[in-house]
Amino acid sequence: MSKSETTKTVLVAGAANLILAITKLFAGLLAGSSAMLAESAHSVADTLNQGFLYTSLRRSERPPDRRHPFGYGNERYVWSLLAAFGIFVAGAGFSIFEGILTMTGHGGGGTTVWLAYAVLGLGAVLEGASWLRAFYQAKKETRENDRDLVEHVRKSPDVTFKTALFEDTAAMIGLALAAGGLAMRQITGSEFWDGLASALIGVLLVVLAFSIGRESMGLLIGQAADPAEQRKIRAEICGAPGVTGVDELLTMHFGPEQILVAAKVHFSDDISADEAEDVAGEIDRRLRERVPTVRHVFLDPTQRVIKTTAG
Repeated sequence: MSKSETTKTVLVAGAANLILAITKLFAGLLAGSSAMLAESAHSVADTLNQGFLYTSLRRSERPPDRRHPFGYGNERYVWSLLAAFGIFVAGAGFSIFEGILTMTGHGGGGTTVWLAYAVLGLGAVLEGASWLRAFYQAKKETRENDRDLVEHVRKSPDVTFKTALFEDTAAMIGLALAAGGLAMRQITGSEFWDGLASALIGVLLVVLAFSIGRESMGLLIGQAADPAEQRKIRAEICGAPGVTGVDELLTMHFGPEQILVAAKVHFSDDISADEAEDVAGEIDRRLRERVPTVRHVFLDPTQRVIKTTAG
């Protein structure tokens, strides 16, 4: 994964959402469409969230200090949680409330529907470009780690990238719902369909907020490295000269690009303490070389205790 690629993805998404938030608002007011107003709230929430995500990228770059010896990588997860909260409150809450009002006969009334369709078309172009940018990053990273797309998105610890991709995907679905609600309103003459589309957009945002929050929380409380990376780390340690086994291997993410490794390593009885120290240093170097996300390595050298039973 690449922080520069994630930054580009976030900036593209933020610019697209800022433009759309303004145009959807005017179109929603003129067309009297609760679905368009819900989409405007959706874009406002997404714009704020891209700001949160960009801030997380900048703040996570700060070097380690005395109070934070492992750095600030986990700040990405904190800001992603704020982004999820923003989606839930600013986007989902307003969309569902506006939809219920319209379905119960307390909304609608606009006539400039053509403008709403024009803005939805603009949204499809801008949101589509943003989604393609996130999709391009995902495909690029899958080529680097030999995973398929779904597996990469599921296992990637880069929650900032995931948030941008999930938001753009939800935005495309939201545009389709808004267009469907407007079309049904025109066909049937009932505001109910417009309100229903708004409520469905709100439900979509609830699902989005829950997904992002769950991903962020899992990483924030100390999620282990991917099993494939753990196997690679274990194999590298076991392959070092003088090492006879690994009794315990613990890994933990300190940000998408920082993994801590702690292992209880068995050394052969034939090597001295000084030799064991040299081997540990070589293991540290090779782990950082083979698994670039490994930043901190702590090894506890032990020797196997052979249990005997009295005959």
